[in-house]
Amino acid sequence: MATKIAFFSPLPPARSGIADYSAALLEELCRLADVQVFASKPSVFDPAAFDVILYQIGNNSYHDFCYETALVHPGVVVVHEANLHHLIADITIKRGDWDAYMRVLGEEGGPQALENAHRVRALEIPPDYEGVPMLRGLLARSKGAIVHSGCVEEVLRSAGFSGPVARIPHGAWIPETNRLNFRSILGVDETTPLIGIFGFLKPYKRIAESLRAFKRLLAVTPEAKMILVGEPHPDFPLQSLIQSLGLAANVRALGFQPIPEFVGNLAACDIVLNLRYPTVGENSGTLMRALGLGKAVIVSEVGSFLELPDNICLKAPVDATEEEHLFEYLNLLVSRPDIRRSMGAEARRWVETECSWPKVARKYVDFLDCVAHGTTPAAAVSIEPEEPLQVSEPLPVEPDYIVSWSPTEAARSYALMHLTRLERTLALTPPGGPNDRILEMGVYLQITAALKNRLGYGEVRGCYYGPAGGVDPRTVTCGDEVFTVDVDLFDAEKDRFPYDDAYFSTVLCCELLEHLTADPMHMMAEINRILKPGGHVLITTPNLGSLRAISAILQGYHPGLFPAYIRPPEPGVEPDPRHNREYMTREVVHLLEDSGFEVTVMETGPFLARPEPEYAWVSQLLERYELSHSLRGDGIYAVGRKTGPVRERYPRWLYE
Repeated sequence: MATKIAFFSPLPPARSGIADYSAALLEELCRLADVQVFASKPSVFDPAAFDVILYQIGNNSYHDFCYETALVHPGVVVVHEANLHHLIADITIKRGDWDAYMRVLGEEGGPQALENAHRVRALEIPPDYEGVPMLRGLLARSKGAIVHSGCVEEVLRSAGFSGPVARIPHGAWIPETNRLNFRSILGVDETTPLIGIFGFLKPYKRIAESLRAFKRLLAVTPEAKMILVGEPHPDFPLQSLIQSLGLAANVRALGFQPIPEFVGNLAACDIVLNLRYPTVGENSGTLMRALGLGKAVIVSEVGSFLELPDNICLKAPVDATEEEHLFEYLNLLVSRPDIRRSMGAEARRWVETECSWPKVARKYVDFLDCVAHGTTPAAAVSIEPEEPLQVSEPLPVEPDYIVSWSPTEAARSYALMHLTRLERTLALTPPGGPNDRILEMGVYLQITAALKNRLGYGEVRGCYYGPAGGVDPRTVTCGDEVFTVDVDLFDAEKDRFPYDDAYFSTVLCCELLEHLTADPMHMMAEINRILKPGGHVLITTPNLGSLRAISAILQGYHPGLFPAYIRPPEPGVEPDPRHNREYMTREVVHLLEDSGFEVTVMETGPFLARPEPEYAWVSQLLERYELSHSLRGDGIYAVGRKTGPVRERYPRWLYE
């Protein structure tokens, strides 16, 4: 039975980074658990109706109801930053309840803090926001805590919290937006260096230091531009600072932006500055979006940012050398676009591997299950196969071996033409053991025998389009070897596949996807059903985003690898199926994820064993416009690992 979670957090349209964080987390969390969301203080709340209560705690008034409910009904608190003094001040001083503020401050900070509080009340000094973090009271009433970094965990432990703590990475968005469109809106061409600062424009984001470093950059790169996107701080004279530094021609403050425009402007930038000092260990949703977009990012060498891998960002100290470091880093990234792109690519890979929202949500559920049931958090594990595959290193499959299994001369010609693809397919297929079963869809028999004889599967089955319920036993020979396989007939877009749930360890869906005419998600849902938890599906299909396809479009031709209609055959002869829709790599990723799979391999490569023309000019075009060079081969090779049920039966990107 799914864990029942009460989820307390502000949600959009609240102008809170944690509201956006919670909205993204909930989208995945609700797939894994029974979640009821409370975005404001409930009039009636029964904690007994839930296994565990989760509170998203931030240091502003948007989180007042989370904090107040957590004191009454203990649960697991997500501590986004190791300081709640501003929140406490908002729910006491700003409500005219000085007595409550004095009481909490005395409990949190002791006699000296209480003495200072009297001076605060007399308006002699401001509250000591940094000196007294106001965490102890909440932690003393909490059953567990979730943090995003080791530095915040250390603060919690030093505040006396002895309960279970889970360190779960801040989830990362991998946004899809049109970089060039937003650069055009900004009036910036494809070669102009564009630097951005994003989020609430507070002084502690080192904006003055960034502007001074940018002014130095203009001395060597006068065409560079900077945008500042976010709500201005009332106590920070941003426009007058821009004017005084003589930067009005190169710097624009765009103000608060809704998320689509915010992300679009983030995508438009070449370099993102995500600085802050002082810090209380908070992470940054803007930073995670920038990394997900593959941007070159400069962060401050403090707090949680110290824990980021060195190959995904540059870290600037916050001492007397800060401005010098910022200038040198900006100059490096502007003058060496290859370094900028490489760092951005590493950042995106890190995000996809470590911080995707599905992975973050799974870690939440694992930890909350442990707290709810009183088990040790270390016992929380991710989904693994119910029966781990008994795998070994596959024996190499020689090209001649593949070709030799062709049952007809036409099949032999096909194998020779597609040999590079068939070799790569076998190399990517997870090897099996005697108790493992594999299904080859659209079986042509050139690699089918190798699935048993070389990859070690105990049972191999094939399937092909035909009347549902039919079985076509096929036998092929290679010298003295004889191989027989039952080929089941059905319509992969309409029929229930004739196999039990969780029957197979692996399914091969090779050169089939592009032929489907009506409902590809029916096929993907059935593949999910017949695979074991943790089982794999391998998809190969032509790549509509290849260098060849881009070249064709720009020269006025169709981009498809096989866009032609099939010439009518002789009467009584069934025509070969034509390509109905070819796919981009990102679409195949979406297809797998929407079908309940985690993508473990995504690559492209040669499709046909024939010489290819040079596409250097296409590569140069992509480079000029800062467009990705990766995954531009003619064929897509993708492996997905089953992690759960189908997520979206009719995803909007695929169905009208």
